[in-house]
Amino acid sequence: MSVKAKKHLGQHFLTDENIAKKIVEGLSFENYTNIMEVGPGMGVLTKYLLEKEQTTYLAEIDTESIEYLKNNYSTITDDTFVGDFLKQDFNFINGEQIAVIGNFPYNISSQILFKIVDYYQLVPEMVGMFQKEVAERTAAVPRTKDYGILTVLIQAYYDVKYLFTVHENVFNPPPKVKSGVIRLTRNPKEGLAGNEVLFKQIVKAGFNQRRKKLSNSLKVLNIPEALKTHEFLDKRAEELSVYDFINFTILWKENQ
Repeated sequence: MSVKAKKHLGQHFLTDENIAKKIVEGLSFENYTNIMEVGPGMGVLTKYLLEKEQTTYLAEIDTESIEYLKNNYSTITDDTFVGDFLKQDFNFINGEQIAVIGNFPYNISSQILFKIVDYYQLVPEMVGMFQKEVAERTAAVPRTKDYGILTVLIQAYYDVKYLFTVHENVFNPPPKVKSGVIRLTRNPKEGLAGNEVLFKQIVKAGFNQRRKKLSNSLKVLNIPEALKTHEFLDKRAEELSVYDFINFTILWKENQ
């Protein structure tokens, strides 16, 4: 028995065991005792996670996959499953640290990344496979076309490393695009505490009109008088580093 891939769930089952091992080996397995796998499907990553000392939880909404996993892996029980990842409260294990891993459905990939950011204090690490374009945007650097809202909001909380590219032919069914595997490692950046909402507003407004200088794109937020001559306002959003955005947010807050 196998599980039929469902288009509405964005399922593309990885069939290459060597790539599965490489994805799992992308995790450090250090300083956390829990792992959550998103969309385990038929368990191509799960089998390797179950060999580790950490407790593995599975975020899966496909009932056929759930039954398959329970029938094929003796250590998997009803308590292993935690439901819809996007609706998950990461405090379900009493505030313990939990790493995230998965061959993520491409139709919700950005939502998955933003969910991890929402719980960055509980998620020290993530290794995941995304559509190659999303993986590249997440790992992008300033002054490139891939550098944007997603990049800055992720890199404000995590260091991102692009690990490797995965070809379409190692999936069933094969997707129409290549995939990329990235690792997020929580970073020690300071200055965001209490400023998260304003930070997101500035980043989103800046990139929503990325061809314009920030003096124009940030007008919608009512730039504080004291900052109207700041050097950053003469630049476009893609020219600012993540640290620039954080520091500018701190100045903005101080001068409101």
